[in-house]
Amino acid sequence: MNDTSPLARPAAAKTEHFDVLIVGAGISGIGGAYHLKQQCPGKSFVVLETLESFGGTWLTHKYPGIRSDSDLYTFGYRFKPWVGPPIATAEEILSYMGEVIEENDLSPHIRYRHRITTATWSSRDNLWTIEAERLDTGESVAFTANFLWMCQGYYRQSQGYTPDWPGMKEFKGQIVHPQTWPEDIQLKDKKVVIIGSGATAATLLPNIADDCGHVTLLQRSPTYFIPGRNANELADILRELKIDESWIHEIVRRKVLHDQDMFTRRSFEEPEAVKQELLAGVSAFVGPEVTAKHFTPSYRPWRQRIAFVPDGDIFQAVNRGKASVVTDEIERFTEKGVLLKSGQELEADIVITATGFNLNVLGDINFVVDGKPLNFADTVNYRGMMFTGVPNMVWVFGYFRASWTLRADLIADFVCRLLNHMDEKGAKKVEVALRPQDKDMKLSSWIDPENFNPGYLMRGMHLLPKRGDKPEWQHSQDYWTEKDELPKIDLDDAAFVYGGVGARAKAPEPVG
Repeated sequence: MNDTSPLARPAAAKTEHFDVLIVGAGISGIGGAYHLKQQCPGKSFVVLETLESFGGTWLTHKYPGIRSDSDLYTFGYRFKPWVGPPIATAEEILSYMGEVIEENDLSPHIRYRHRITTATWSSRDNLWTIEAERLDTGESVAFTANFLWMCQGYYRQSQGYTPDWPGMKEFKGQIVHPQTWPEDIQLKDKKVVIIGSGATAATLLPNIADDCGHVTLLQRSPTYFIPGRNANELADILRELKIDESWIHEIVRRKVLHDQDMFTRRSFEEPEAVKQELLAGVSAFVGPEVTAKHFTPSYRPWRQRIAFVPDGDIFQAVNRGKASVVTDEIERFTEKGVLLKSGQELEADIVITATGFNLNVLGDINFVVDGKPLNFADTVNYRGMMFTGVPNMVWVFGYFRASWTLRADLIADFVCRLLNHMDEKGAKKVEVALRPQDKDMKLSSWIDPENFNPGYLMRGMHLLPKRGDKPEWQHSQDYWTEKDELPKIDLDDAAFVYGGVGARAKAPEPVG
């Protein structure tokens, strides 16, 4: 075996060692650091972050109106009460995360402007070696860690996804992706076309409509929205009763989760009824004719995310005449704007492509396991968080139909329990492997596209690990089941293979 040992490699600089290395200082990484400090107080750890500060999405996205599309009673951490409006701005979320860092003295554990390039596992030493570049100095730095906790998110921060339409180079105006919003953009009196139909487009339109001469939302197909007041009546009542904020957070959180569970189940069991309810909410703002023409999706609810629209602001902008909606497909760009397949040309000074993300598979890091380059598509995923053949590593990937942070908290509990269990066993290494009863298990794509099929996943599915047909070998996307199942995972199940002093050192059999 070609074992690349970190102890045998010349380091570019002094190599620091930590028990746990957390990748990313976004919502998952900061939460992970909190839980690690609380549940594994004896562990040393470091958080490496590419950006200049914490926050991830909420730091990089600068477009007007940037806000959550999940309520903060569930997108917020379970341990930190949320006291603001349910749908929060990026600034409010960053402030909340900053309080978590300050209140729990996490700053000394975070290294900013550290871009990880390579992660190398050595079974001889039972260590990960992490090579990174310090973006502030250009210096190469190295770390070793017993355990790697991947909290880097799911898309590339540096560049959003824009399709390559014919004629884009002929367009005389400006093309902008919301993910890289220019600070010097001039919208006043400009004709603006927003391409897209999701939460980003729905957020941008009402927040720039009054500045533009006119803004047109161009969508190939509509999506579902839930318009409503940006308030939680239960939380407001409890505050009037002078209930402690920690109680309010827990009570409201449970009520929101109960309602979301009922809504999600109904979307599968009675999709037509749910569809009509959603469309009625939109129709109350723009009327049945506009709803039928521009806001009636062709798919059943929850095959893609459903965005909450505070106070129906996108529909109010349309009603005021500051914005319009066109449902059509793009034929090509022209010098003046966008030519549609219907023959209509939309003139534009600025085209905003709210067309999605580029999938980031575990940070676009070059992984090597015992001298062999790692291709995650060759692995099988254990409950959406571990990979066959990849020791001492857990990956955080949240929910599509519920708040990301719900799963980040659950996985943090699992990681801490696993680390403590390894200590009890005296194990230096753990990986997951298919059990004898799993050998003939059917493998398929990581997520069933019949149930959820956003563009960024469909474009990058070939890069993701495989899914089995048993619950242990798939990401169920069901918080309401996982909240009970994940805490009960038997860490001595045959799916977990331990190595090192005092542990059963059985080598996992190769995946068939």
